[in-house]
Amino acid sequence: MKDKVTFLPLGGCGEFGVNLNLFSHNDEWLMVDFGMGFAGDELPGIDIILPDIKFIEERKEKLLGILITHAHEDHIGAIPHLWMRLRAPIYATPFTAQVIRMKMKEAGLLEQLILYEIPLGGSKKFGPFEVQLINVAHSIPEPNLLVIKTPVGNIVHTGDWKFDDSPVEGSTTNRKTLQNIGKEGVLALIGDSTNAATPGRSGSEGDLSKSLNKIFLRYPDRRIVVTSFASNIARLKSVALAAKAAGRVMALAGRSLWRMNEAARKTGYMTDLPPFLSEREATMVGPGEIVIMATGSQGEPRAAMARMAAGDHPQLDLSPNDVVIFSARAIPGNEKDIARVQTNLRARSVNVITDHEEFVHVSGHPAYDDVMDLIQWLKPKVLLPVHGEVYQLQAHAKIGEALQVPQILIPRDGDVIELTTEGAKVVDEVHHGLLCLDGKKVVPVTDQAIKSRVKLAELGTVLVSLAIDEDGSLVSDPAISTHGIYDEAGQEAGEMELMEIVIAAIEDLDDRHVMRDESVEQAARIAVRRAVNQSHGRKPVAEVHVHRV
Repeated sequence: MKDKVTFLPLGGCGEFGVNLNLFSHNDEWLMVDFGMGFAGDELPGIDIILPDIKFIEERKEKLLGILITHAHEDHIGAIPHLWMRLRAPIYATPFTAQVIRMKMKEAGLLEQLILYEIPLGGSKKFGPFEVQLINVAHSIPEPNLLVIKTPVGNIVHTGDWKFDDSPVEGSTTNRKTLQNIGKEGVLALIGDSTNAATPGRSGSEGDLSKSLNKIFLRYPDRRIVVTSFASNIARLKSVALAAKAAGRVMALAGRSLWRMNEAARKTGYMTDLPPFLSEREATMVGPGEIVIMATGSQGEPRAAMARMAAGDHPQLDLSPNDVVIFSARAIPGNEKDIARVQTNLRARSVNVITDHEEFVHVSGHPAYDDVMDLIQWLKPKVLLPVHGEVYQLQAHAKIGEALQVPQILIPRDGDVIELTTEGAKVVDEVHHGLLCLDGKKVVPVTDQAIKSRVKLAELGTVLVSLAIDEDGSLVSDPAISTHGIYDEAGQEAGEMELMEIVIAAIEDLDDRHVMRDESVEQAARIAVRRAVNQSHGRKPVAEVHVHRV
């Protein structure tokens, strides 16, 4: 019987975020990354989605460890919410470890955390797997490409990476190292697909910093705000360097930015920059003397950027002709929220600059030519595109086809992929899916409360309260309240009409049915749903309460 290794993604194949990958040999398991994602409009009231870990939770005694490639939320964000279900040791390089500690402290779980640091460029043996960490370029300190030596051959798991010959912080991606890995032989390449459909190459963070500086110099008397992901330490430093070159000081607005700044400085990064100003200190500096880095590039309603745009930030206020630069790409699903913030800014006569107008953003992921170089150097027998929506995975696969990779397989979440010296095949599918953070509870996205909320958001609600005496007669007019059906101008008239319809429905009941609560509730419910359907083309959720007096 041929030896085999299993690759099993539970998140990140077909959606952005929630990255979680499993490797096994003889029922010993290694997890790589433990991320979260952003919820879309289809989950009202939900901000965060998480991978469903039931499969590995049922095998947690055989889970050797959780190895984290880097500290972005889509790779570590599930840890505070789900790690207690597994309690397997976590392994990470120093910066990533520091960020994890800070997140677990905030969640009140630091005392329980089992976390070990791996030095940069280090290695770690997990049972049958020997893993070499290769530091690469990205948009955060210490991203790692993994070379996993297994009984059936070497597997390269890229994590998030790019080529950047002039990074402002952290390492370059060493081309010679990648070429040498290819010479050793690569069975499978599990690769970042985020920008596989983007022509050309990734831009350099160093070039971006120079571009930002030119923009800053164009507005010598205006306050400038830049918003990006808080975890994008490379962008934080790019903005800081551009501000310094323009003779401006730098302030931070947003708790997550301060948290990432602290983690970077504690682990030896950004030490060549002076301390940043607080929001309060920023108010004491003239508009032309400061750049404010703010959270909220994705339109998050409670973030600093959205609050400034709405004019309700407690300390920072924007004036007409101030400048706001969106230095981040839009995560799919966040477009409406971002547009709302930008509309609010423009309504305040603020100049809004995005990457559609100027060079204000570079990606931390490899573009088409970069992916092509990597495949040519590694020469894998099998290409497994991950980290992206289906379109990105397919684009990655087409690059492999153009380079005549012997076997290309696009994984789906839950696919059990068997790797042998001869290649790969899907042999099974296991339980997988998404969870979400509903308030403080972690529940499946199929939870009844979530389904009800979706229904309420889509159809609207009618609440009917009836007071009926012992003879079955209405004591007073029904109390009607509606949500999500009428506009403000038509709500009062609409509810009056529904009240009359409910009265007629109750009066139509015979003596026997009017004495039964369920019959009264059903009659009123059917009446209001039919009426709203006739006027608005949809049947709302109707709740009827009967009070016997």
